[in-house]
Amino acid sequence: MSSPSAESARPRPTVAVVGAGAAGALVAVQLCEGAARRRIPLDLVLVDPAPEAGRGTAYATEVPEHRLNVPVGGMSCYPDDPGHFRRWLCRHGESTVTAADFASRYRYGSYLADTLGRAIITAHGTVSVRRLRTRATGCADAPGGRLKLELADGGTVTADSVVLATGPAAGRSAWAPAELAASDRFVPRPWTPGALDAVGDSDDVLLVGTGLTAVDLALVLDRPGRTVHAVSRSGLLPQPHAVAPLPPVPPPPGLTSLPFHRLRRELQRHFAATRRAHGDWRPALDGLRPEIVRLWQGLTDDERAEFLGRDATPWNVHRHRMAPSTAETVARARAARRLRVHAGRVASATPQEDGGLIVSLADGRELRVAWVVDCTGPGLRADAGGDPLWSGLLSDGLAAPGPLGIGVSTDGGRLLDAQGRQERPLFTLGAPRRGELWETTAIPEIRNQAKEVAEAVLAPLAGAPRPVRRRPTDQFGLPLSTHAAAAASFRCGLARVITVRAKAAEAFARATELDPGFALGHAALALLGHECGADVDVDRELADAQRSVRERGDERERSFVDVVTRRIKDHEAHGGTAGDGDMALVDHLGRFSADAFALGIAVPTIAFSGVTDLDGTLALDLVERTASAYEGHWFHTSLLSFVRQEQGRIEEAGELARTALAAQPASGHAVHALAHVHYESGEHRAGRDWLDGWIGGQGRGAVHRAHFSWHVALHELALDDSAAVRRRWFAQLAPGQVNGVRALVDSGSLLWRARMSRNWTGRVPVDGVLDAVARDLVERPSTAFTALHSAIALAAAGDLPALRRLRTHASGADAVQREVVVPLCDALEAVLEEEWATAVRELRGLLPSLRRVGGSAAQREIVEETLLYALVEAGHRDTARHLLEQRLDRRASPLDRRRLAGLSL
Repeated sequence: MSSPSAESARPRPTVAVVGAGAAGALVAVQLCEGAARRRIPLDLVLVDPAPEAGRGTAYATEVPEHRLNVPVGGMSCYPDDPGHFRRWLCRHGESTVTAADFASRYRYGSYLADTLGRAIITAHGTVSVRRLRTRATGCADAPGGRLKLELADGGTVTADSVVLATGPAAGRSAWAPAELAASDRFVPRPWTPGALDAVGDSDDVLLVGTGLTAVDLALVLDRPGRTVHAVSRSGLLPQPHAVAPLPPVPPPPGLTSLPFHRLRRELQRHFAATRRAHGDWRPALDGLRPEIVRLWQGLTDDERAEFLGRDATPWNVHRHRMAPSTAETVARARAARRLRVHAGRVASATPQEDGGLIVSLADGRELRVAWVVDCTGPGLRADAGGDPLWSGLLSDGLAAPGPLGIGVSTDGGRLLDAQGRQERPLFTLGAPRRGELWETTAIPEIRNQAKEVAEAVLAPLAGAPRPVRRRPTDQFGLPLSTHAAAAASFRCGLARVITVRAKAAEAFARATELDPGFALGHAALALLGHECGADVDVDRELADAQRSVRERGDERERSFVDVVTRRIKDHEAHGGTAGDGDMALVDHLGRFSADAFALGIAVPTIAFSGVTDLDGTLALDLVERTASAYEGHWFHTSLLSFVRQEQGRIEEAGELARTALAAQPASGHAVHALAHVHYESGEHRAGRDWLDGWIGGQGRGAVHRAHFSWHVALHELALDDSAAVRRRWFAQLAPGQVNGVRALVDSGSLLWRARMSRNWTGRVPVDGVLDAVARDLVERPSTAFTALHSAIALAAAGDLPALRRLRTHASGADAVQREVVVPLCDALEAVLEEEWATAVRELRGLLPSLRRVGGSAAQREIVEETLLYALVEAGHRDTARHLLEQRLDRRASPLDRRRLAGLSL
């Protein structure tokens, strides 16, 4: 048995990644994040002469017209998070970008570099990363089953695993006649820095090849006074992407079992049928993409050779398409005759006295140009460009050519040697696997391969036994699958959540920085971003939580991550209605009743939206069923206080709230419950003074302070103190103080109540409130509760068209919006149109079902306030008097006494 000191002295495994372009960066991201999550100490070495990792040749171009040929939605670094690149663009100055847009290639290189940089920072302390600005020129076996890389600068790197992320092999320009290849006016590698610097402004240029490389260079070279020729055997340019792409159309079943001649015929029929049905062939090709690898691997070598000779050119033209803006620029250049495309083959090139060339095509045509540029693209063989690394591997038998000599042979990315064995920890991805996969050079395929390669590299390193340590716990004794420092930060975040205090997200973020594989930390961040508007990349944190909990998480943690996943996905799929998320949360609390975070989510108080039910008993049942797990803890007592006041058990709720506050004066849930108790008891002066003092004291660190201020303003309204309400609104509830949904729910609703009670004369300043809220949230809210407050704010603004748009949205939303919000919009429209009889009828009909929108009785009371106003305006004084008397029987209110007295005059 080895001693602890011997264990700690064991050298850290080293992984070398050769190539730091897109493929290398994606592998490095997965290695850093995977090792950090699993706490696998690792030395990572990136070998590449480029000045910046992530760019490679493809993404180093600074020409803004050079666009990606895959939309933003397909270019995420992460297979399980397709929106990552779009969100990155939004955070970096392109807030209006959509998944269907085409970003610049340089911008994408910045994204790759930034994502790699963040992964390295995340893994700091677990993974050390070195960049070697040189080339790998050879690879050989080393003792202990390791590999030794030889470097162009004379150095070496010995590694436990090597990943060859070298990208496409450079072409050899074998098509070029000898006199052309020898000319100093021939550019064989156009992407070499400075390769085109000598081209004069009026020099005509011939591009050999008409694929995407030729298109990119045509954009660079295009200018008045110059003609750019492009020639290829087909004379076909890439097809453009559709401006408004249609969804993919899946191919017919059974294609993989067909011989090649029948497969070709079936696909031709499929494309033709798709064009007839949709007016476009692209959806058929896009739907075929997930099947391409299986179809290619189902072909014999003879069939693959037939495809390459007969079908590869039309396939590439349609498969690798131009961005719409690129296609438009190319079309303009062709229309102006600055770009001329020819079908043909270069036969010879004759130098001229002026330094130019006369290039003869095989059909006898001649083109007089100053320069010829090779745009035929990469070679198919792994060593096509004379790369000494691949040439050495193939000649030494450490690698073997792939089918038809294209690329190399692998087993899931691990290289096979000349005997077909998989004996070395030597991996590759991307272009070198083209012979066996065909579809392997685009980011959607490379990122999947990067993840698979990283998992294969890390798997043997993760299998070493580790000392068994007692896991730290949260405040309620539940174990946490992390180390002590991250657990301490998590406990801090949980304490802030259950007290409803600020900076919980910062504490959870610190926990995940300390331990990137801490699933609960990621899940907590995703939830706070989704339900509380924290500045969090929700999809990224959710993906990290899901990945981490699979690698390291107990049953309770897996269940919690599942709850968070379902709540977020339910909201996206069903617009916030009850579904799997609520049921998963109820089931989770049935098994893990001491999970305070989960219980806080379930009870709809001030922090989270809670579980949804029609009679409001589910949250109460959850609180009562979990009581034994908390033994009178102030957090549980706070929640119980809140549900008791919702039941109308006001005196008991007050006692519970005061008990909780005696134990924890910062408990936001208890403060919230006591605010409701004071209001429903008619203790407006005492409630106002106590809550105002708390906001200025213990409440200074609370989140949702606007809602507590709203409660104070309710007391001031009930006291009929117009001046105090105005001061409160401008000091604590005006836009700038409050933004987002809180501005809608608290600030907007207060203005309407003040207007309905005639405590605010003249136009209320609600326009600023609406400006502080995203328009989609106002006119297309996902929940009935938000929709109710949107309708109120739009009515306060007198915006009938927007109110009608909200009604249209609600009529197609969930059942509660259809049955409650639609008639509310009708009622408010009648108020604005001063059709009082209609307003009264609609509002009275709403009251019995109003509880279904959620929220508290005090919040829903705004509809009753509107009804009182409409009754008075309609001349229904007896009905208004009866309603006011009922309210005064329930609680004291100087405002209601004044209104009642006014009806008697």
